Amino acid sequence: MPTRNSISTSSAKLPSVVDKHVGGRVRMRRLMLGLSQESLGEYLGLTFQQVQKYEKGVNRISASRLQQLSEILEVPVPFFFEGAPPSQGTARKPGSAPSPSFINEFLANADGHALVRAFVQIEDVPLRRAIVRLVEAIVAERSPLPDSGTR
Repeated sequence: MPTRNSISTSSAKLPSVVDKHVGGRVRMRRLMLGLSQESLGEYLGLTFQQVQKYEKGVNRISASRLQQLSEILEVPVPFFFEGAPPSQGTARKPGSAPSPSFINEFLANADGHALVRAFVQIEDVPLRRAIVRLVEAIVAERSPLPDSGTR
């Protein structure tokens, strides 16, 4: 029969939402600078697998490593926490809006980053607005609002 200690140590600990957020911000900034996981790992003296674990939030990033990352990625340490969800047990202030973490998630993946990079290079403002309207129309057609009676 397993003991209490063997049960608690055998269950895998899930990454916290803050660790995942910080890792996502590392990934986003790495992509913005055009660095591979391997090259970032070389700067840090780590394998690319360790960088992967940091970016997924599987392994927690220590304070000294976060400082090192801020220097390599050329951002202040608070950058990694911008838009972070509240920690468990932290009450939100009444009337405060939830964090737009979907933006961080979008920019943390290669497709989102490539799309933003290409979009901001379009200098024709009416064309940019037309692209936004086109994407909104595609989304509206594929997933109509639940309260709309027509398609």
